Amino acid sequence: MTHIALGAIPFGTTVDEATSFAILDRFVEGGGTVIDTSNNYPFWLEGATGRESEATIGRWLAARPGMRDRIVLSTKCGAFPAVPGDRTLDRPEGLAKPMIRAAIDGSLRRLGTEHVDVYWAHVEDRATPLEDQVATMAKLVETGKVRELGASNHATWRVERARSIARAAGRPGYSLLQLRHSYLRPRPGTRMPEGGHVQASEETFDYLRAEGLRLWAYTSLLAGAYTREDRPIPPAYDHPGTTRRLAALRSVAGDLGATVNQVVLAWLIAQGIVPIVGASTLAQVEETLGAADLKLDDELRSRLDDPALA
Repeated sequence: MTHIALGAIPFGTTVDEATSFAILDRFVEGGGTVIDTSNNYPFWLEGATGRESEATIGRWLAARPGMRDRIVLSTKCGAFPAVPGDRTLDRPEGLAKPMIRAAIDGSLRRLGTEHVDVYWAHVEDRATPLEDQVATMAKLVETGKVRELGASNHATWRVERARSIARAAGRPGYSLLQLRHSYLRPRPGTRMPEGGHVQASEETFDYLRAEGLRLWAYTSLLAGAYTREDRPIPPAYDHPGTTRRLAALRSVAGDLGATVNQVVLAWLIAQGIVPIVGASTLAQVEETLGAADLKLDDELRSRLDDPALA
């Protein structure tokens, strides 16, 4: 099952190692194959280094012989703070050649593997020439350290320019995008309070269709806001369209006997999107796995996609 990626942000910090291992085990047992992490997760927590998630996954892989061949391993570079102790994305390390080379070697060491399947430029770096970024990332594929390249939190025009540079040079380029996206839509032009988040837009989807690229969507369940009373829907989503979309979502979930979260994930999967879903409990993993088998027929899709809901 490559439809859903397990987000590993809390592993080794707010989710202890034993629970992290149990979540990873159940995800793979249930058919999950894709695990998404980064070399800076979760640097923003007091007392964390930002290396915990990768290191925890590495210890899990070491304790599970043969597991590495069963999973698609995804990690990122470029957003680790350049200043020790910084808890913001104001000064990330960036995408210069020495930074990328050091980052991939550090990730491979922590993960205990010779390669990663997907490697992402986590955030933009407009101080480093794009030609240099493209060449350095391409070299990682050519030397076997990376299988596929993706751009996370990048403007569409920057992705297209980078791909054009790679194409002209006959070298590997970005083939995946990772952006914030869910069933509910924020007000147009809203700046997300989470540092570095870039929201997918209609332009994004036009570009994906035209170029045949695939989107990985993070914050796909709005950090629990669809179902948890202690996690209200963010202010950016406070508009009449949200009320209408929630009503449609709950109606479809009731008809299917599924949870609202499962319908959101099924809706994303039906569009060829890979939702990234974090989990801190086994119950959350079970709910996520259930979404992979949930089918939305044309009538249900039309109810969820009704233009009047926008």
